[in-house]
Amino acid sequence: MTSSSLNSDDPCFDGDGKWATKLLRECARAINDRDSSKIQHLLWMLNELASPYGDSQQKLASYFLQALFCKATQTGQRFYMNLKSASEKNQSFDSARKMILKFQEVSPWTTFGHVASNGAILEAFLEAGGEKNKKKKLHIIDISNNTSTFCTQWPTFLESLATKSSDHVETPQLKLTIVLVKESLKGSVMNEICQRMEKFARLMRVPFEINMINGVEHLWKVTKEELGIVVEEEDNDDDDEVFIAVNCVGGLRRVEEGERGNVIGILKSLSPRIVTIVEEESGGSDDSCITRNDDDDFVKCFEECLRFYKIYFEMLEESFPTISNEKLMLERECSRNILVDLGCNNNNNNDSDHNKRERGVEWSMRFREYFTPIGLSDDVVDDVRALLKRYNRSGWSLMLPSSKVEGIYLKWRDQPVLWASAWKP
Repeated sequence: MTSSSLNSDDPCFDGDGKWATKLLRECARAINDRDSSKIQHLLWMLNELASPYGDSQQKLASYFLQALFCKATQTGQRFYMNLKSASEKNQSFDSARKMILKFQEVSPWTTFGHVASNGAILEAFLEAGGEKNKKKKLHIIDISNNTSTFCTQWPTFLESLATKSSDHVETPQLKLTIVLVKESLKGSVMNEICQRMEKFARLMRVPFEINMINGVEHLWKVTKEELGIVVEEEDNDDDDEVFIAVNCVGGLRRVEEGERGNVIGILKSLSPRIVTIVEEESGGSDDSCITRNDDDDFVKCFEECLRFYKIYFEMLEESFPTISNEKLMLERECSRNILVDLGCNNNNNNDSDHNKRERGVEWSMRFREYFTPIGLSDDVVDDVRALLKRYNRSGWSLMLPSSKVEGIYLKWRDQPVLWASAWKP
C-alpha cells in the first residue's frame, strides 16, 4: 500500500509529502484520548506504510510506530528489554567501535562535546600550574555516557596533554576514573578499552592510570573513597597537588530527575577545579517534556520527541552514504530510545538513559545553585569552529552564549541540538 491508496480526503495527506508526521501526530492524539477504534485504524495505516529501509517518511513512521503501539498496548517495557538483549548479543566490540568512529568521522554530534570539554579542562589545568611550572597531577572523574562512546573522548585529550604540556619539567600524570551510572560494560569490553587507552598513553609518554566503576545504581551514593580522591586531597605537598576535574558528557540526564540536585551537590563536595557539562538540547519543563506518566502530557512529550528525532534522523541521512551499516545501527539504537521515551512507563523503567530531559537553560539554573559559570575561552571556541569546518555539510553552526544561558550550542540547520558549558565551585 502507498499513501496514494488511502482516502484522499484524509487531512493527513494534503500533498506536501509529510504524511508520516501527520499520521503519527493523529495517532498520539488518539492514544491520549483513548480512542481505541481510531488507534487501531492509524496503527494499521502506519504499519502498511512504514519501512526502516524506505525514504525519510517511511523511516520516521517505522521508528515511531513500535513506540506508539507499545504505548497503546502497555507492552513497552517487555518489548524494550527484548530489543536491548538482542542488540547486546548481536553487537561485538569491533562493530560497535567501528560505528562510533564512523559517526565521529561524518558528524560532530559527539566530537563537539569532546572538543569543548577537553579544551576547557586542559586550559584550566595548565593555567593552574602558574609560573612555578611545577609538576601536577590531573584526576578526571568522568560520568559521561561511555557505554555509547567507548571512552573515545580521551585519546585526543592524552595527545593534547602531551603536546601542550611539553614545556613542563615533567609530563603531568593523568588519572581517569570512569563512572558508569546504571549501565555496565562487559568485562571483555572494559579490558579492551583500558588496554587501548594505556597503550596510547605510553605512546604519548603520559603517566596514566585508568579505573572503571561499573554499574553504579545511584551516583549520589558514590563515595570519595570509591573515586580514589581522599588520599590525594590529604596530601598537601605542592609538588603532588592534584587538580580534580569532573566531566559529564551526556551523563546528567541519566540521573533520575529527583536526584539531580543531590548529585550536583555531591559533585561540588569533590572540590573540583572545573566541571564540564554537555547535554542534548531536548525536553524542557516550560512547554514540553519526555517520559512522563501523566497522560495529559503525552501529546506534548510526543511532539518534543518527534521534533528532536526528526532533526537527528535528518542529520544521519545527510551525513552518511545512502547504504551504510553504521547508519542503520544508529537508527536502530534511536528507535529503541524512542520506544522507551514514549512507550514505557517511567515508574517501571530502570533504564537510566531515558529519564526526563532538560535543556541548557534548565541545567544552568540547577548548576547556578552550587557553581559559577566559566566562559569558554576564545581558543576553545576557535577549536570547536575548526572542528565544524572538517565536515562537508553546510548544516552545522555554532551559537554563542546568551543572557539566559551559559555555554555554547551546536546547531543543525539553525536548530540547537547540543549544549556545552564549564563551571567552577
